Amino acid sequence: MPIPDSAELLSGAPDSPVVLHVPHSAREIPASVRADLLLDDRALDRELDMITDAHTARLAAETVRLSPTRPWRFVNRLSRLVVDPERFPDEREEMLAVGMGAVYTATTDRMPLRADDFDPSPLLDRYFHPYAQAMTELISDRLSAVGRAVIIDVHSYPTHRLPYELHGDGPRPPICLGADVFHTPAELLTRAAGAFIDFGEVGVNSPFAGTYVPLHFYRREPRVTAVMVEIRRDLYMTEPGGPPGPGLDRLAAAVAALIAGIH
Repeated sequence: MPIPDSAELLSGAPDSPVVLHVPHSAREIPASVRADLLLDDRALDRELDMITDAHTARLAAETVRLSPTRPWRFVNRLSRLVVDPERFPDEREEMLAVGMGAVYTATTDRMPLRADDFDPSPLLDRYFHPYAQAMTELISDRLSAVGRAVIIDVHSYPTHRLPYELHGDGPRPPICLGADVFHTPAELLTRAAGAFIDFGEVGVNSPFAGTYVPLHFYRREPRVTAVMVEIRRDLYMTEPGGPPGPGLDRLAAAVAALIAGIH
């Protein structure tokens, strides 16, 4: 399957239905995209510290190393300030209310990121749609090969609420599991909660809710199941944007335990 240069596909075991999706770990911004951002370099570095799910690609790589059956990995190689592949690309996206649709026009502190008249269409065509197509083909491949696909969506979130968060006034547990009423069966949610029990409270859909499923399958293909794993950043790194700590290895072991229980 063709993979866009903005993403990386790392093959798993032929009989594995599991896809680790890592959409927000990268900080790279192509020069042509950087030119349209209104922030100076210092402000951009700070914004990347806030918005990037730092070290989650490393977490996924360590998870693969610990997994008895190697899962597949799909990793975004570019910052979500280029495009956010997990947003709806149209008016269904509630984050448009704070300038954070598929192409962000505002920062985490709700300051302008791009000009008011910025046209997102070229970025959607260049980055968003090819990424979505490649992920769709990967899930189709898993359905053809093993009859199902299980997406584990790997994220992190800051200890303290940022101004852009629409639902940040709820609990901020060490682990937040994002669940979808169609794509997250109770068994998968229970298994995920059990895998992270040693980290303290495991919440569901607060402060972030739902999970990523390619739009081609969204709310219509029950063989595609998914859960989002949101890890509070103080568990494994120095905030904001600092180095990882020993918690990363423990978290990778927990994700690997979750994968090992998926039959």
